[in-house]
Amino acid sequence: MGFNNWNTTGCDINEQMIRDMADIFVTKGLKDAGYQYVNVDDCWADATRDPETGRLRNHPTRFPSGMKALADYVHARGLKFGIYTSAGTQTCAKTMPGALDHEEIDAQTFADWGVDYLKYDNCNNQGRPALERYTKMRDALKKTGRPIVYSICEWGQNKPWEWGKGVGHLWRTTGDINDTWSKTVEILKLNAPLDAYAGPGHWNDPDMLEVGNGKQTTTEYKSHFALWSIMAAPLLIGADLRKVSQEHFDILRNKEIIAVNQDKLGVQGKVIHQKDGHWVFVKPLANGDKAVALFNESEVNATISTTARELGLPRSVGYTVRDLWQHKNFQSAGKISAALPPHGTAIFRVKASQDWYRHEPAIDTQLDIAQRVPGIPSTITPAGEPFVATVTATNQAPIPVLNAATSFTAPAGWQVEKLSSERAPVLLTSQSVQSKWRVTPPAGVVPGNHLLNGALGVTWVGHGKLVRPVDSAVLVPVAPPSGGSLWASDVKFTTERSGYGPVERDRSNGGYVGGDGKTLTINGKTYEKGLGAHANAELILYVGGRCTSFSSDVGIDDERDVNQLGSAIFEVWADGTKVADSGLRTWKDDAVSVTGSLQGAKFLRLVVNDGGDGVRFDRGDFAGAKLTC
Repeated sequence: MGFNNWNTTGCDINEQMIRDMADIFVTKGLKDAGYQYVNVDDCWADATRDPETGRLRNHPTRFPSGMKALADYVHARGLKFGIYTSAGTQTCAKTMPGALDHEEIDAQTFADWGVDYLKYDNCNNQGRPALERYTKMRDALKKTGRPIVYSICEWGQNKPWEWGKGVGHLWRTTGDINDTWSKTVEILKLNAPLDAYAGPGHWNDPDMLEVGNGKQTTTEYKSHFALWSIMAAPLLIGADLRKVSQEHFDILRNKEIIAVNQDKLGVQGKVIHQKDGHWVFVKPLANGDKAVALFNESEVNATISTTARELGLPRSVGYTVRDLWQHKNFQSAGKISAALPPHGTAIFRVKASQDWYRHEPAIDTQLDIAQRVPGIPSTITPAGEPFVATVTATNQAPIPVLNAATSFTAPAGWQVEKLSSERAPVLLTSQSVQSKWRVTPPAGVVPGNHLLNGALGVTWVGHGKLVRPVDSAVLVPVAPPSGGSLWASDVKFTTERSGYGPVERDRSNGGYVGGDGKTLTINGKTYEKGLGAHANAELILYVGGRCTSFSSDVGIDDERDVNQLGSAIFEVWADGTKVADSGLRTWKDDAVSVTGSLQGAKFLRLVVNDGGDGVRFDRGDFAGAKLTC
């Protein structure tokens, strides 16, 4: 557990910034929560070695006091100090020498400085075998006699999980993370299946935490933190702690979730269920409890559940289920579930117990919006168009609750009509109550997200009334385009997601930051207008039945064609009907024109799918994309 500067500052570092990070560890409670390592990444060293000793030396302007002094500063605060180099001739930023063929002198230099952690990268490796290079540094570190945590950062290229145990203490299982939801999920899917290779002293490393860097939602950051924790991943903060918000600090300092991550049994959580974007992880803990994470990868609200039996817990009349976000215990008859928003994760600690009856009943409450347009998330609702909202509550406790009834409210000015309403004088275990409402946002409602609220009210015998609230955001899209011919890039997006950064307007995909693309170019042909995306991508535009057709040239952008990589399949959907398909397009293909009818459709959905060889460099353009309305 600790900090690494690369994801937030890159080479823009200096010794004062690292000192600040160490101080913030103490003042913001990170040290108290268990974070120890303050690690410096690339660009800390001078461009050349000392000509007399052959040793690495500190960068003269970034770290004028030297690395030993910086390590001493970190140690004086009860923390540990980490450093970086690469198993190559240069480091990845090419600003300083690498350690290839200098392993012993570099390891001894680090030990002399008081280094506690080494991140050993894979750049400029001259094609020499990974196992040879990483083993040589292992031996050099051991020879120093100083205990140094050894982090193998070879990006999973040579399956380090198969040989890393006994060589390093942790190994990267993937390429670099970035602060996008799509990359977070991509890395999760690569790391999760490797649970059998992890254990005490040898860990799968899916890269640093992006929590606090600001490009994802708080819901997504909570999922990121919970999922890395249940996977027993290293928790290295990759955000500038001087800029992290209070709510994101609260995520990082959640001691109960950290306790799951740091549990001394050292087992990586295992996926026991995954279907339709609904994930269930279980991680056995040293005291016999089970940690469980329920993750909703999908784009719509979902209730995800498991059982004590599936988790491997012994049979019991009741179970104590501790919600690690709420820091609160609930009693359950054996079902563990949560109503989750898109990209949300619940994390619990579950045990068979004798005192389960002391805790509040576990009652699931969910608010669902009926889907109206096939292929379009149900939470997108045009102004003036009615939809049905359903509130359902299920008693998961071993004991009955009384006087169960659901309620619902919409924003002021929205029309709400009750369609059905159930009440239960007695609600037994596994029984539910449900009510439905027809809801209509007013024609003049301001576009954007609006919150709907549901709730269950019950009586807990002997304790009084309980309320279980639930909410759901619905998105009112901007009014559809009016008549004429329109560039798609000039129309307001309803929703968009891209595999690497945002969907760009009139530019290629570029990187994950946004606004960093180039002129749209497919096999040498350039376009002034269009959309730049990266597989897997989906863009939804609200057209409201006003448009008749969509046309575009599609293909792989030339932005990174030097790699001779990239393939994708482009699809055009009118509501739930696919109206155009490009077939497989690769980096060497010319653009191909696609045209599809939008007659009567409320939504246009543009999709860029992986071509079947992985998503690297799958930068796909809808070039010259045009609507006829």
